[in-house]
Amino acid sequence: MKTPSRAVVLLSGGLDSATCLAWALHRYDQCEALSFAYGQRHTSELDAAKRLAEAAGVPHRIISIDMQSLGGSALTDHSIAVPEEQSQGIPVTYVPARNTIFLSYALAVAEVTNSQAIVIGVNAVDYSGYPDCRPEYIEAFAQLARLATKAGVEGQPLSIDTPLLWLSKAEIIQLGNSLNVDYSLTVSCYQANAEGEACGKCDSCRLRAQGFADAALPDPTRYRHAS
Repeated sequence: MKTPSRAVVLLSGGLDSATCLAWALHRYDQCEALSFAYGQRHTSELDAAKRLAEAAGVPHRIISIDMQSLGGSALTDHSIAVPEEQSQGIPVTYVPARNTIFLSYALAVAEVTNSQAIVIGVNAVDYSGYPDCRPEYIEAFAQLARLATKAGVEGQPLSIDTPLLWLSKAEIIQLGNSLNVDYSLTVSCYQANAEGEACGKCDSCRLRAQGFADAALPDPTRYRHAS
């Protein structure tokens, strides 16, 4: 049963956020998709986000943030190569403070639009070790939101929904499949080309491919070396 309220959904254009949007549409009466042009390595994921929002029939807001000038990540600094082998520890694809910045903007959008929830596709199971995907981080941000917003002060705090938090990649894909997500519209690759074709080698590609294999579902990913 839908909660009679509104939600802001962080939509990157990837597999996880597409699943979150479908989940939110089944839970909330109204949803707005929020994406960021933050100086990422490619904009194919933003094109995917536009396609997903249009297919879902939801308003889509894109906010520009210059995180490229900060660097510090393979996703925002072209002098840092995207790793194609698994590594230990926090990988160079981690973008410093990205989720904190994105959630802060989402919090502002939620206040302006009188939304009651923010939906984000963080995952603590099949993920790359990013510190801002952990449940303790989400709880800390939720506490910040309770303290720092008009709604929170007035006793109606926004919720930070994390429907994928404890799901494996295969379970996320199975959930999306049950919600009729068209994963062919999504782009997950860290270094996709202008056409949205995936490299098939980066950490994100490996997790995605393994997820479809484990879910026993066909993988609609377009790879740039495919014949």
